[in-house]
Amino acid sequence: MRIKYTISFIFIVAIVIIEKENNIISKVSDKLTPRQTPQTPLQYNVSAHLLAKRNGSYPSLSKLDLAFPHLKRRLENFTEQAEGGGGGGGKKHILLMATTRTGSSFVGEFFNQQGANMFYLFEPLWHVEKMLTLETGGTNATASARAYRSVLQQLFLCDFSLMETFINPLPVDHVTTALFRRESSSSLCEEPVCTPFVKKVFERYHCKVRRCGPLNLTLASESCRQKEHRAIKTVRVRQLETLRPLAEDPRLDVRFIQLVRDPRAVLASRMVAFSAKYKNWKKWAVDGEVPIDDDEVKKLKGNCDNIRVSAEAGLRQPPWLRGRYMLVRYEDIARFPMQKAAQMYSFTGIPFTPQVKEWILKNTQASKEASGVYSTQKNSSEQVEKWRFSIPFKLAQVVQKVCGPTMRLFGYKFVYDEATLTDKTISLLEEKMFNFH
Repeated sequence: MRIKYTISFIFIVAIVIIEKENNIISKVSDKLTPRQTPQTPLQYNVSAHLLAKRNGSYPSLSKLDLAFPHLKRRLENFTEQAEGGGGGGGKKHILLMATTRTGSSFVGEFFNQQGANMFYLFEPLWHVEKMLTLETGGTNATASARAYRSVLQQLFLCDFSLMETFINPLPVDHVTTALFRRESSSSLCEEPVCTPFVKKVFERYHCKVRRCGPLNLTLASESCRQKEHRAIKTVRVRQLETLRPLAEDPRLDVRFIQLVRDPRAVLASRMVAFSAKYKNWKKWAVDGEVPIDDDEVKKLKGNCDNIRVSAEAGLRQPPWLRGRYMLVRYEDIARFPMQKAAQMYSFTGIPFTPQVKEWILKNTQASKEASGVYSTQKNSSEQVEKWRFSIPFKLAQVVQKVCGPTMRLFGYKFVYDEATLTDKTISLLEEKMFNFH
């Protein structure tokens, strides 16, 4: 009887829901429409505008069509709760949040190597960022945040149809040769997702351990549903607060792990890995003072501020994040990889498997030859201090000036002379505990 009344109530407030959605949807998404695929009957599609534009036309649907998925979801959520459901049915959903050059690929392997009951995706939002940048000539923070959140939500539900519309070229019958870093997800390179190899079909990010055909996203979706847990690694989410709807979605049981690293080390690493993008920093390091009002310096400050604001929100443990947020420093993982991995697994409520332990033992004692710029194999105790000998002292000073509040929050000590910077007997890391229970 309660369900019947709720159905009536939902339809009575349909107009209110429609108007509310119209008020909050951004310029990028205000033309978006649902799209039907064999994979999912009818999904609210955050990127249909892009798909329509690429197909040469803009389809139009009525407001009722737009409202239907929202009404349907509210009914499903109520039914789940009425029947004692919710919380994802025991499945865990892990989002590893970081920024570039913080060791996130390495830490992501802690979950990728977990075993047969984990579905792991490496940077699926790469496609979203690329497409939004191409469409607009830059990324609008508000529009990007909504698109990222919607794609993450659907991926945690094992639905790839939304992400498909961001992949270029568009998948044909849900098959693509262009998924970014497919080889970094064990789940996408194992049976039954690993389809027979097709000669003369080039797949840029092809599986390394075995020969597979182009990625069938329908098979990937089915494989995802068979797994007990799902994990996603991303460096593209700027603000934790924008992900609140994921934490409040009764179909999900999300745990947010925010990985941070000393911003001086991050800059040093980026100057090597992204040499062309950081040519100004390299120039300043050699022959001049750093202009503190330069756009590149402001960008560094903005990045630090975003990281700090997210961490402050998480550490405050508001009701929607209570028991769902963990902050971890790369330096602590590098020094105590097994201990920190065990803490992360304890936080997520997932068993810490022997496969993960074996991988950590093998990959935290890698040789210099195996420890490349993009490698997930590191001699972790050496890597944690390496940046101190590659960043000029004057650049370290600039980072300390614009990222000071962030460094203090995470327990990174300042240096005031070059001798201290390069003296490995002096630790630049405060021993600090971040409560995550």
